[in-house]
Amino acid sequence: MPSFNPIRNEITHRAFFPTDPTRRGNLTGEELPNMERNAQEELKAHLMATNEEFQRLATQHLDYAKQLDALESLPHLTDQEQLEETRLKKLKLRLKDQMEAIMSQFRSRQVA
Repeated sequence: MPSFNPIRNEITHRAFFPTDPTRRGNLTGEELPNMERNAQEELKAHLMATNEEFQRLATQHLDYAKQLDALESLPHLTDQEQLEETRLKKLKLRLKDQMEAIMSQFRSRQVA
């Protein structure tokens, strides 16, 4: 089971991939997640260049992120601003889910 690091607020994969630098030819716990991350970034870049829907979703996601940054830079949020922050976070998450679905569909077509 992956371990959860509350300080970094992320799941780590070290439980699955123990690091042993003496094992030549095998990936260490640090290398495999980096390779997965690189592959995911390459796929995102490919889809940004070739898939108009993915590009539209990513652009909108970035716009919501900028709006959230602007809200988070305020020293205090009004009730209306807090509602807007929550709304933007939900919209941003929905876009991320849609982008992940496109990536998953692309991966499944590549395997088939």
